Amino acid sequence: MGDFICENISVNAEGHLCFGGQDTAVLAAQYGTPLYLMDEDRLRRNMRVYTDAFRRHFAPGSRVLFASKANAFRQIYRIAREEGLGVDVVSAGEVHTAKSAGYDMALAYFHSNNKTDADIRYAMDCGVGYFVVDGEEELRAIDAEATKRGIRQKLLLRLTPGIDPHTYAAVDTGQVDSKFGSAIETGQAEAITALALTLPGVDLAGFHCHVGSQVFDEDVFERASVVMLEYIAMVAQKYGCAARELDLGGGYGVPYVASDGTVDIGARIGEVAAVIHKTCARLGIAEPAILMEPGRSIVADAGMTLYTVGSVKRIPGYKNYVSVDGGMSDNPRFALYGSKYTCYAATRMHEPATLRCDLVGRCCESGDVIQPDICMPERVRRGDLAAVCTTGAYNYSMASNYNRIPRPPIVMLRDGGSYVAVRRETLEDLTALDN
Repeated sequence: MGDFICENISVNAEGHLCFGGQDTAVLAAQYGTPLYLMDEDRLRRNMRVYTDAFRRHFAPGSRVLFASKANAFRQIYRIAREEGLGVDVVSAGEVHTAKSAGYDMALAYFHSNNKTDADIRYAMDCGVGYFVVDGEEELRAIDAEATKRGIRQKLLLRLTPGIDPHTYAAVDTGQVDSKFGSAIETGQAEAITALALTLPGVDLAGFHCHVGSQVFDEDVFERASVVMLEYIAMVAQKYGCAARELDLGGGYGVPYVASDGTVDIGARIGEVAAVIHKTCARLGIAEPAILMEPGRSIVADAGMTLYTVGSVKRIPGYKNYVSVDGGMSDNPRFALYGSKYTCYAATRMHEPATLRCDLVGRCCESGDVIQPDICMPERVRRGDLAAVCTTGAYNYSMASNYNRIPRPPIVMLRDGGSYVAVRRETLEDLTALDN
């Protein structure tokens, strides 16, 4: 075999695909399929790439926030705590999961473009450190609840800097025409900033922007930094408010297939820092603490999903289908975005992959496709093991019980061993809430 999409993937002498140094066939036999695998060693390594770069390049108080919407379960919050990361949470459910894992909620930043009053109350009950505020209604609701409690709630205002990151339209969030944030270009950002500075229940700590997900362009964060720092300088001059924090939003892109690019994250962060240092000096402002919210680039290549092949359907002159025991219920991303994946016949890695086929799921939907137009070995058959790579982001967190299919477990791999972080759902779990 040639190079793999990630260096934690290999093939052993038996021709079995290995992940995190462990035989996927052995893991599938032990835990069953479908099966989410998470390479904890890779996960921690990815976190440290960011934290090490932040320590080298940014002002004291700067912090990496794990964007937990990418993959939220208790153990990942414990790992984030051990690695010194803050967390970005976007719902009461993520707040609850982090708190129940023993995470220090003072380091949690609560996002969402539509926090309900109940969400706001619950987050304050849990001691969430920061709210990332999306609009005036939310700002006033936070102020009212904080004033009632006799506290000043720290917050960042989410602004849209008008940056086009050239990513999928579905994950592009930094342009003016977005459901997220207040646009600088239209004057709405300044209006909400002025309002926040008059409210007694809030402490405006700084500003947030998020230009999108799966960013590969090297200058996207640099351009966003300049726009945001110029805005911060204007606010300091006009309103006398010096922003303590600037959150630049999501992290960098990851390769899903061989044709995707790669990013030297440490080097890119150094380049962003150089632009920030230069821009702050030009504007005559103190450098704020810098925050960034990587999710995908921390967990994506730490994940792999294993399936058992159920049938191989050959339609001469048309198409071939390899069906597995999972599908859009555990990975809806192709159905949603047309997302690309690298797929293997995990127990036939020494055989040439010459059967062109679609890898499809078991759901009763013609759109239940995991990946079209891939190649598998000609002898692939019922009982074989299929692997889909780079599934650590937005697979478990988007999984559903469509067709009343139980969700797979998450098994963590560490130091040559494994353990269950999230158990497999049972049929009884599916009816647990039914009357």
